[in-house]
Amino acid sequence: MDLQSQILDLGRRARAASRPLARLSSAQKNDALQAMADEIVRRRREILAANAEDLRCARESGMTGAMLDRLTLNPPRVEAMAQGIRAVVALPDPVGQVIRDWTQPSGLHISKVRVPIGVIGIIYESRPNVTSDAGVLCTKTGNAAILRGGSEAIRSNVAIAETLQAGAAKAGLPNDSILLVPRTEREGVRLMAEMDRYIDLIVPRGGKALIEAVVSAARMPVIKHSDGICMAYVDAEADLEMAADIVVNAKTQRPGVCNAIETTLIHRAVAPEFLRKLGPRLAEKNVELRADEIAFTELASQNYERLRHATEEDWATEFLDLILAVRVVDSPNDAIAHVGRYGSHHSDCIVTRNEATAEQFLSEVDSATVYWNVSTRFTDGGEFGFGAEIGISTDKLHARGPMGLEELTTYKYVIRGTGQIRS
Repeated sequence: MDLQSQILDLGRRARAASRPLARLSSAQKNDALQAMADEIVRRRREILAANAEDLRCARESGMTGAMLDRLTLNPPRVEAMAQGIRAVVALPDPVGQVIRDWTQPSGLHISKVRVPIGVIGIIYESRPNVTSDAGVLCTKTGNAAILRGGSEAIRSNVAIAETLQAGAAKAGLPNDSILLVPRTEREGVRLMAEMDRYIDLIVPRGGKALIEAVVSAARMPVIKHSDGICMAYVDAEADLEMAADIVVNAKTQRPGVCNAIETTLIHRAVAPEFLRKLGPRLAEKNVELRADEIAFTELASQNYERLRHATEEDWATEFLDLILAVRVVDSPNDAIAHVGRYGSHHSDCIVTRNEATAEQFLSEVDSATVYWNVSTRFTDGGEFGFGAEIGISTDKLHARGPMGLEELTTYKYVIRGTGQIRS
């Protein structure tokens, strides 16, 4: 079957599955999710073997260490997938929730009720755990899912999708509730984005080229999981030990993920002292620093080895690696202006003891998540108590930040009356 026919077939099957899926009770959906979690554990060796082959090919292609980390599955990460599914089971089902209800003077009783969106297409790169997260969250919310991962993780994605499908089948879930595009030609992205007859919402997660390809071709609403150009601002009144802990964690704990920081802004009043604390710790982690003139001079005096002058492009780059841009600013206002100009509206933090300064930053920085004295690495559906996430939206409508269950529903108005007619 040619690619276009294959993707159209997936669309028809997903649309057919979405109708009975939307009618399932919470108990039925939870039973299916529990079966999926059990199947992940049962087939963990097959999943790890598929991932090992993906990793072998990725290393041969010269993939960076940070990107290899995004691709890697190991026994704890597979177990975390299963535990994430069980966490979703324990969460309240938003479908059918009455958001608001009221009675008009005419006697009409109006309810605003959460309902499934229908069929959701998810296009993503690198991270095979997205296959599980996306399929599971869509199932819990009564949505059919069409998943299309990247070529670097195709074997892992197929193994995980087949595992979820097997668990769903054992629990009697409608056939084709979770479908994976088994091919990775770039043309498949455009074909999915144009398939508005069958896909109600499309969620791209990945690099700028992927996002732009989906947005330019999409005939249905798009919620973007776009660049993660996250920043940390160390204020003049920061606890510098805390600030160093936060910057090191936010940059180095997993540098290849979207909630890792790419820039640190430092108030001029504390820059020399803070860089003396920070420099050795980042050097231990082998972080390359791209610094403005003030920071460069201080770091050079420390004989920091992996040091370069920052360029204009560096301030707006998502490195996804052990690279950090460093800039010295004169005030919180300058820090906020820098975030507004170069950031991606993803996750940004301030470290300070001054509550008024912190509240100014939290109020004026227009990002999906803003933090006071907290690492940006917490921008995550699991850390927010959502069990998992379909992505982290940098849009403003209809979802923003980590997208959990509620963000995968829409609503309708249900009106009950006693024979009213309009005069």
